Amino acid sequence: MIDSRVKDLYEVLQISPRADEGTVQRVFRHLAKRFHPDNTESGDADRFNEVMHAFQTLSDPEQRARYDAQYERERESRWRIFDQSSATSDIVADRHVRNGILSLLYTQRRNDPDRPGLGVVDLERLLSCPEQHMKFQIWYLKENGWVARQENGTWAITASGVDRVFELGGPAPDASYLLTAGD
Repeated sequence: MIDSRVKDLYEVLQISPRADEGTVQRVFRHLAKRFHPDNTESGDADRFNEVMHAFQTLSDPEQRARYDAQYERERESRWRIFDQSSATSDIVADRHVRNGILSLLYTQRRNDPDRPGLGVVDLERLLSCPEQHMKFQIWYLKENGWVARQENGTWAITASGVDRVFELGGPAPDASYLLTAGD
């Protein structure tokens, strides 16, 4: 597999993976002149070395074939996260977390209007949701105007958020059921 710290050789030469040998050579000559350390206007030794390495690999048919095989495997694994079944599952889980946050904040505001907010740590604990996931969901709810940060740093549901809870059929009677194994 291509080491993710190594630059994409096609990107280094600014060419398509389908570029023919003539294109590889033509672009290499242009970039080599541009980044050669002797060029006083645009010389860049590090960039020149990257261009040289990319050219040496992509201009040799055997090396390019090996690189292309690794390149394709890397691209496939990188895009596998967009597999339709996992995307659908993630969307369902995200919806559960958002609805759980809204339900908890609705209940908190309804039960204690003077202190309507809950902190992120409380939301994480109550929903069994990691902070990284929680941040995205809170961002989404905030951008829609359904939650707002209070002066004390907690999050509280807004009037629009209450309306959203009612659109969804009311608050969940028990937020713990919102996230079940497999979501």
